[in-house]
Amino acid sequence: MSVDTRQESATLTDDELRTLDAHWRAANYLAVGQIYLMANPLLAEPLRAEHIKPRLLGHWGTSPGLNLVYTHLNRVIRTRDLNALCIWGPGHGGPAVVANSWLEGSYSETYPDITRDATGMARLFRQFSFPGGVPSHVAPETPGSIHEGGELGYALSHAYGAAFDNPDLLVTCVIGDGEAETGPMATSWHSNKFLDPRNDGAVLPILHLNGYKIANPTVLARIPESELDELLRGYGHDPIHVTGDDPDTVHRGMARALDTAVDRIARIQRAAREENATERPRWPVIVLRTPKGWTGPATVDGVPVEGTWRAHQVPLAGVRENPEHLRLLEAWLRSYRPEELFDEHGRPRPDVLACLPTGARRLGATPHANGGLLLRELPLPALDTYAVPVEKPGLTLHEPTRVLGEVLQHVMASTAERRDFRLVGPDETASNRLDAVYAATGKAWQGLTLDVDEHLDPHGRVVEMLSEHTCQGWLEGYLLTGRHGLFSCYEAFTHIVDSMVNQHIKWLRVTRRLPWRAPIASLNYLLTSHVWRQDHNGFSHQDPGFVDHVLNKSPEVVRVYFPPDANTLLSVADHALRSRDYVNVIVAGKQPCFDWLSMDQARVHCARGAGIWEWAGTEDGTREPDVVLACAGDVPTQEVLAAAQLLRRHLPELAVRVVNVVDIARLLPSEEHPHGMNDFEFDGLFTPDRPIVFAYHGYPWLIHRLAYRRSGHHHMHVRGYKEIGTTTTPFDMVVSNDLDRYRLVMDVIDRVPGLAVRAAGVRQRMEDARQRHHEWIREHGVDLPEVAEWAWEG
Repeated sequence: MSVDTRQESATLTDDELRTLDAHWRAANYLAVGQIYLMANPLLAEPLRAEHIKPRLLGHWGTSPGLNLVYTHLNRVIRTRDLNALCIWGPGHGGPAVVANSWLEGSYSETYPDITRDATGMARLFRQFSFPGGVPSHVAPETPGSIHEGGELGYALSHAYGAAFDNPDLLVTCVIGDGEAETGPMATSWHSNKFLDPRNDGAVLPILHLNGYKIANPTVLARIPESELDELLRGYGHDPIHVTGDDPDTVHRGMARALDTAVDRIARIQRAAREENATERPRWPVIVLRTPKGWTGPATVDGVPVEGTWRAHQVPLAGVRENPEHLRLLEAWLRSYRPEELFDEHGRPRPDVLACLPTGARRLGATPHANGGLLLRELPLPALDTYAVPVEKPGLTLHEPTRVLGEVLQHVMASTAERRDFRLVGPDETASNRLDAVYAATGKAWQGLTLDVDEHLDPHGRVVEMLSEHTCQGWLEGYLLTGRHGLFSCYEAFTHIVDSMVNQHIKWLRVTRRLPWRAPIASLNYLLTSHVWRQDHNGFSHQDPGFVDHVLNKSPEVVRVYFPPDANTLLSVADHALRSRDYVNVIVAGKQPCFDWLSMDQARVHCARGAGIWEWAGTEDGTREPDVVLACAGDVPTQEVLAAAQLLRRHLPELAVRVVNVVDIARLLPSEEHPHGMNDFEFDGLFTPDRPIVFAYHGYPWLIHRLAYRRSGHHHMHVRGYKEIGTTTTPFDMVVSNDLDRYRLVMDVIDRVPGLAVRAAGVRQRMEDARQRHHEWIREHGVDLPEVAEWAWEG
């Protein structure tokens, strides 16, 4: 049953009510001051136009509700000595979270020049949404935050990620009613089916319904309360309601709601941890209904503002130019009675501070919101133990991701006690050949289990749900609170989280410039089941463009790797899992792939990022190469080596250089990316004036974009995915996109001066082979024997 706190007796004493209301009014005053004022912070004199910022930016509408939540979380944390973190979903409430951090002292501890007095208050006000200051949203600069305010839809999945393997942590999550309409939020409600009450912390969602988005009503605020209750109960929650616009009534209701919710959470955890309860619990959720822009101007220029969409941003716009608006603003600010809240020096009075927890219990000071402070080194194994033996290139085949799965099994086993590593993905761990991890841990699952199910475990640390959004949010929350992880996904569907990775990259870029933010473990993607081997799925599953998206982002944060075989994948993964403050994208196949490099060779090659495979080319060291065959990706590497072998056989006098690129950012100039090559390195590797035929895993224009400033760029011809696909044979995919070995040989003949006439017969044989392939697969359904049975003969 839902609990309506309006029908229950209040738990607050009159003194508690007075101090809570004082804190809330102080936070509201500070929020309004941040939006409007650049001087006269305590209203020591009548408000004048020059006290007002020339550009009024920010969002008032959600701030009073967030201030209410922050105030009451302070109370329950203090009275129960809770270890808590809050995810502030309505990112437009930046003024509220900053105001509360300043009141509790964590802001001044983080930024000593923003003192907790009149001087600091003036600086706090001036810096908000001001050049050289802080953003209007809850941002990395905000103490206590792990969630960027622009990330509408991700708050709840971040909260669950933070709660995983944090058994003593209460993660509250304020969800705005605009945010509640998003797709990612809809799926993240199901995260409670993966939360282990024995080993994980608790998540308390607080659905804040103030009725409006920017200009429209919100869905959940306009449906009947009974229908909303049915929805939340259907998600597995028991709702607790707090509704009203009378401050005393709402204060009493909110206190009662939080006490009720925390009591229920304690009972759930006690049942799991002390009584071995195994039934999936129904967790509480608080539904808070307060007016949008509560306590702000009721009407402006004759139209209603408080409780409407007009309160969303700046309720009084032309304050400098409009004397009536200036009068209304001063009346609004004075309605909070600042003289009761701050002394003559601008310091908060004792009543304002009475509800505050102390030390690391403060929401702005919790180390869980600065996860690098809690981060421990990941116990990674010696790679030689898991490396595949390579006596000569191309003699054996392995599935690279299956080999990596054995390393991940070791990591899972080594972190079994400390529980700070998770593997997430949308139902693809086994499909992506990483199922060795199941020997160390199962798949997290709190739902019904049937006899036919495999590897389900209520305490497992592999987390799978067919929502890339939710998986991404879980992992981000897990990393931001000081743990490690890996996101394994089909390559084509990582595009679903484009906007989420964009926000995380921005977060990391900002935190690198904040000395108080400790580095966190990198966000690591393993993209497999890739474009060239979609034997079961075809065109719908063929899209290598996530790399293009990521490489548009901050070069100091993003890294993209194309390991061509099993040992290079181990080397790259080891580096990525040890790294900090990066987004690492690793593209690797799960199908059998030739082993090219020994473990020692793989380490050297991956550290170099791009290098010559002398054993694959026909250079003799006495002259420059006639042509460079370059490759990035496992399938392009195989096709380039097959082309090199054909050239050795048919045109033995040709000097061919083979270059393999693992770290795609090496193609960028050194001044554009930390991994980039200078021009001397690039020209030495690719030559400044010889034809370059580049076989690339993804869309070919990315290579052109990365290398367009190089002196030899106009000699570069790139083959890659041309958005041509279907369910077909592996070799037909590369033929359809002109990435095949025969096409590459033809490209060499077309581009090396003098070969067009001299090697016309060879070119014709290559074209004939492509035609023969076309006819063969349509008759036999499999690739030509010369392709299917091909092996390196170097």
